[in-house]
Amino acid sequence: MSRYTGSDFRKSRRLGFSILETGKELVKRPYAPGQHGQARAKKLSNYGIQLKEKQKVRFMYGLTERQFKKTFQEAGKLRGVHGEDFLKLLESRLDNLVYRMGLANTRRGARQLVNHGHITVNGKKVDIASYRATPGDVIAVKENAKTHPAIKVALEGRTSRVDFVTFDETKLEGTFVRYPLRSELNQDINEALIVEFYNR
Repeated sequence: MSRYTGSDFRKSRRLGFSILETGKELVKRPYAPGQHGQARAKKLSNYGIQLKEKQKVRFMYGLTERQFKKTFQEAGKLRGVHGEDFLKLLESRLDNLVYRMGLANTRRGARQLVNHGHITVNGKKVDIASYRATPGDVIAVKENAKTHPAIKVALEGRTSRVDFVTFDETKLEGTFVRYPLRSELNQDINEALIVEFYNR
């Protein structure tokens, strides 16, 4: 399945979950899109609940189903809690870290910055959004991209950052300090349902 490129607001309303993690999508119309959106509320089966949870996380990080499942399988090979390890691997993607550092307003925007070659990791250009960083990696904006207008707008609008990354706004570079704790990630996600979905 190809990556979803439609409206994030529409998808958030369908899932009843802010995939941009801002909540803006659900402020005006917190119900499903379409003519009968307000009348569509129906009880989901266990499978439907698990599928919805999986879709929430997949669309939030902007992955294709193939990428998502592959990451889930890789998390299963680690020694920790499967669901938590899965979220940690998703958070260590380069596009996500660029977003967490505040260089883009959305993960989709961060992915574009990476794909266009504006980002370096430990001094080397990396243009693969799915590149998995490891704690200690230094992520920076390339010298010729430091005046990029999208980066400037994103930094001006950023008010806070997560604790597992540091960022120097004068140098436009940051460090992936450590893997995140589960308590630092979105509390509206129930990763156990995703594990149940793939293990059913």
